[in-house]
Amino acid sequence: MKNKKLRLMFMGFFLCAAVIPAFAQERSREDRKLEASSGELDKSAANPEGQQRVADRIKTEFGVDDARVQGLRDKNMGYGEISIALGLAQGLPGGITDENVQKIVALRQGPPVVGWGKIAKDLGLKLGPVQSKVHKMSAGVRKQEKVDKTKKGEKMERHERREKAEKMARPEKPEKGGKR
Repeated sequence: MKNKKLRLMFMGFFLCAAVIPAFAQERSREDRKLEASSGELDKSAANPEGQQRVADRIKTEFGVDDARVQGLRDKNMGYGEISIALGLAQGLPGGITDENVQKIVALRQGPPVVGWGKIAKDLGLKLGPVQSKVHKMSAGVRKQEKVDKTKKGEKMERHERREKAEKMARPEKPEKGGKR
């Protein structure tokens, strides 16, 4: 009886070990970098001024209008995801068209939900240039934030060096009181 239970437990364990990796999606290094840059854009858009700053950057970078950005926002996409989708669409024949953008959004939102790396691979595109563009946009938005804060007269956070403490003078050594 114990032997049957033990066999059944091992069979269940091995079955799970074989099935789980098939469902788990491995994310590539580029995919993780892209997600990080995308998250930075979303973080920058946390307040209304930031949202406008990021939306303006997306419109400038990809040559799209407010309606396209807002249409993608209405599909529950963050600003980072919007910039990735537009970056991928830009690499497709015809560039950023309704058809290309819809194709990418449909693949991303599923079912099943597909990662950016798989989408790029399926479309015959490289993810590196998109990752580079999103990272560049994120850096540009951060730089613009600093400029805007400076214009408003807000102090920028700086790590100032501490002043070095004065060195204490060494005590004079007493003269050796050796033999005379």
